[in-house]
Formats: sequence, structure tokens, C-alpha cells
Amino acid sequence: MAYGDAIGALADPTRRAIVEALKGRALPVGELAQGLPVSRPAVSQHLRVLGDAGLITVTPRGTRRVVALRPEGLAELRAWLDTLWDDALAAYAAEAERQAKGDSP
Repeated sequence: MAYGDAIGALADPTRRAIVEALKGRALPVGELAQGLPVSRPAVSQHLRVLGDAGLITVTPRGTRRVVALRPEGLAELRAWLDTLWDDALAAYAAEAERQAKGDSP
């Protein structure tokens, strides 16, 4: 899974709502679908995209399928976001130091 896949998957508001719903606990697909403004088949399609992006797992439990966030997939996305933040802070620090020395741009 690449961070780009995760970003693409999370670009859709319904998929973001699914991830939000799963933050606190794993949920059966039926229970998850009840809280969403789309059809059950649409929920399945969204779950497939999130699964392909490595953000969730779907585990059969008897006659139900239980959906959970996949920490490893979220960690890769977070690591990429952290690099953006680190780069932004480094650029800010360099600019602040340059201005403190009185250098012009």
C-alpha cells in the first residue's frame, strides 16, 4: 500500500465517514451501513476501495463480516504526513534564522 492509495481512498466523504465510524471499534458491515447515507451495495464498494488501499480489514465472523481499521496502513499514511510537517517546520526554521540574521530573500 502506498500513501497515494490511502489519500485517494480518503478523498471520498463516504469513505472518510466509514473511517470515522471505525475509529473507536470494529463494526459488522450491516451496523456500519446503517449509519451511512448510501445503499448497502455502495458500502461494500467503498469497503473494497478502503481495503485495497490497506486502510481496513474485513474479517468473517460466522454469518457476519466485521470491519476494522488497519493500523499498519494508517501508519504509512501518517509517516508520509509527518515528513510534510517536518519539511514545513525545517523551512520555517530556516526562514526565521535568515530573517534573524537580517538576510534579504
